[in-house]
Amino acid sequence: ATEAALVTLDDSGSILSSEKIPVGLVQRGDKLRVVPGEKIPADGRVVYGESEVNESMITGEPLPVPKIPGSDVIGGSMNQNGVLIIEATHVGADSALSQILEEAQTSKAPIQQLADKIASYFVPMVLIVSSLTLVIWVVIGYAKPDAIPDDGTGISQHERIWEHAFKLAITVLSIACPCALGLATPTAVMVGTGVGAVNGILIKGGEPLETAHRVTHFIFDKTGTVTFGKPEVTKLFLFLSDKMLPLQYFLQALGLAEANSEHAIAQAVCGFVKRAFRDRHDWGTCSNFQAMPGYGLSCRVALNKRLIDRLESEGTQLDCGGVHIYRISSPEMDISETSALIQVDGFGAATASNKFGGGGNSRLATGGADSGVADPLPVLIGNRAWMLKNGINVPPNVDEVMQAAEENGETVVLCTLAGRLAGLVSVSDRVKPEAKLAVHALTQLGRKVCLLTGDNRKTALAIAREVGIKIVFAEVLPQHKVSKVQQFQRDPKARVAMIGDGINDSPALAQADVGIAIGTGTDVAVEAADVVLIRNNLLDVVAAISLSTVTVRRIRLNFLAATVYNLIGIPVAAGAFMPLGLELKPWMASAAMALSSVSVVGLSLLLRTWQRPSEDSMRDGGFTDRPLRRDEVQVFRGSEHFRQSTSANASGSGGARIDRNSGRLSLRSVLSRLSGGGVSGGRGASSNNRRPPSELSRSLLEEGDSSEDDDSDADHRLDGNGFAGAVSPV
Repeated sequence: ATEAALVTLDDSGSILSSEKIPVGLVQRGDKLRVVPGEKIPADGRVVYGESEVNESMITGEPLPVPKIPGSDVIGGSMNQNGVLIIEATHVGADSALSQILEEAQTSKAPIQQLADKIASYFVPMVLIVSSLTLVIWVVIGYAKPDAIPDDGTGISQHERIWEHAFKLAITVLSIACPCALGLATPTAVMVGTGVGAVNGILIKGGEPLETAHRVTHFIFDKTGTVTFGKPEVTKLFLFLSDKMLPLQYFLQALGLAEANSEHAIAQAVCGFVKRAFRDRHDWGTCSNFQAMPGYGLSCRVALNKRLIDRLESEGTQLDCGGVHIYRISSPEMDISETSALIQVDGFGAATASNKFGGGGNSRLATGGADSGVADPLPVLIGNRAWMLKNGINVPPNVDEVMQAAEENGETVVLCTLAGRLAGLVSVSDRVKPEAKLAVHALTQLGRKVCLLTGDNRKTALAIAREVGIKIVFAEVLPQHKVSKVQQFQRDPKARVAMIGDGINDSPALAQADVGIAIGTGTDVAVEAADVVLIRNNLLDVVAAISLSTVTVRRIRLNFLAATVYNLIGIPVAAGAFMPLGLELKPWMASAAMALSSVSVVGLSLLLRTWQRPSEDSMRDGGFTDRPLRRDEVQVFRGSEHFRQSTSANASGSGGARIDRNSGRLSLRSVLSRLSGGGVSGGRGASSNNRRPPSELSRSLLEEGDSSEDDDSDADHRLDGNGFAGAVSPV
């Protein structure tokens, strides 16, 4: 945000005046108005209003955080669906975002280039060899005048001796010009970075290009890196018969209700419905819409019954590609008819059961026969608490399905129509399709891979199992990400790469030996990183290692060629082989020097033939789509590992400490307060429920605990697919 809306309030909270001011002029205590879709200009506390704020770029959690009066907000986060009046509490350098930026801008000590080391010795040695050549041939000339060739110019013996000595000394200088050594690294780096850019890998200079192939530990952020960073509908559970409520009408009602909400889950559901109806938006009308942050929404919808007839006459089919649709049998529900619902695995799969039609006899979508619009139906969408608040009971078998989904890190919302529980939508931040293959390829290369996220442990465990990562650090605050990188770096043999995309990752990106940012991430992360993956494809991490390996090998080959050239050329130029009749003229030495430079450039240009590793080659070594078992993954929570190592080094370098000035705002304290701010439980019944500050503070001091501890009792409820036995695909 570059501007802030400064407001003046009366005693009742009404706005008396409002003016736009630059963010740099905001002072502590100022009252600021933040509208939906606007970035919060400064750290502050909510005075009036309720909303949900997207803090993913700060904390790494993908779902919005409810805010009510008294909740703390972080400057730079995005207000979503309500107007907030906040009181600025920390501005300028004291803000949480400024502290993160300061950490991201901390520069690392550069690695001394091999060429500089060699050149620092080579040039003095050449001068010494040239001087010795001059002296030795002067001595030889006076000791054995016959050893000096007579060129027939008629000059005196003294002139001939000195001319020959100087000629050989100059020849040594000519042939030993360190151009080839000087070109060995920069030409290979230039070609290597150019090849990387063509392949969607932006490498910022020679240091990361040379270091990448030596990386031993790869640390992945979760949100926006391993996952897409935005919720998507993954499963749909229906509770009413097809005769009572066809799938098409249920989707219409769902889309109509969620289209009026700006919540991330609502946008995911609405996007799914739009895709299912092939971007047709004339679903009907919505009235009496009311959103309750942290719970859900209520409204009345009138379905457009003619939409189904039109789409059926056009031969259009539902496009539910990638979303699994199930029906749950429940004794508490009146389901007497056999439904013809669908389970679709592929995009746009066409079966007889996903055609439009069959809605004419729907008991819920009735009325309005002449207008083609059904009678308005009351709709509730939200979490368990919202259902209970409105007198809707959640049957045990439905609750089992919700718990199973939550164990898999998914967010679940319930939907009622006309007071009856009609369906359940499961939403999750989908894993990128190439993530598992990228992790497998890195593991096959002998690298260690771990997941580092600020999200809760259950979600982190589910993602890690899916992509094949065996070590997970969950509920980690930004400053602790830096500490974890430093912990790995304490091993002198370790080289650490951090892969992330958010502002919360930027200090760790800057601290790592190689920081790798996703090109679609924040500007701060891209600026702090050494390597940027322009195509947002994690397989490019493997490609970057391959390119780094090939480039470093080419640099070494260039040095070898230049060294061999000098080892042979300098003795010849110095006249060591004159007794054998082999002598170089100065012009020959100059030509040889130019040829050596051309050969080095030519070897570097051969890097343009590099080909990125194919997916088939990455699949070698037993790649499988099977997720890891729970007991194969260890999940550690909070900062216990970091805190111990930090305190142990408090009297030393203290490098793991972020909060350098006690007078500054502690980002940890802000995030701890945020964890308790707002209405608990969020919009959906998610496993992302935030802890109150006291519990979060306790968790940060706990010893590391593995994921098996509180998940061991979950498996007896689930079948092999991770769903409760009451669920049957239809």
